[in-house]
Amino acid sequence: MTQFTYELDEIDKAVQAILAVASEEKVWVFQGDMGAGKTTLIKALSRAFSITDQVSSPTFGIVNHYENPSGTIFYHFDFYRMDDPTEALDIGIEEYFYSGNYCWLEWAEKIAAFLPENFLLVRIQNDSATKRTLNLQHVENAN
Repeated sequence: MTQFTYELDEIDKAVQAILAVASEEKVWVFQGDMGAGKTTLIKALSRAFSITDQVSSPTFGIVNHYENPSGTIFYHFDFYRMDDPTEALDIGIEEYFYSGNYCWLEWAEKIAAFLPENFLLVRIQNDSATKRTLNLQHVENAN
C-alpha cells in the first residue's frame, strides 16, 4: 500500500501519485466519506488524461462516458443512489469492467459483490478542511 498526503491546492501531485501506482490497472475504486473529494480528484485525473468533456458525478445517471483527444474511453460511475446491487447488472456493469477502458467508481461498496477481481483502491481521508490522505492499493482476487 502507498500513502500520500496533500493539500487541496496540490491535487495535481496527488494525481501523479495515483498514476505512478496505477500502472496498467484500468478499474479504479474511489472510497471516502461524503465530501471527501472523490469527484474533485476524478476531475483532476480527467485533466491529466486531457479529457475535454465536462466531468461531474453521475449520481442520477449512474455512469458518465468521457473521451480524450486520443480516443481513450473513460467510464465514471456513482453508485450512491443504488438501492439494489443487482441494478448494476442491469446496466451491464461487467461489460464496462472488462472492456479494457478506464472505469472510475464512486460508492463501489454498494456493488461489492460485482467488482472485478483486480482493481486499484483509492481511499481518501479528510485530515482537515484542506488536507487529504490517499491510501493506494492494488486489490487482487477480492471476490
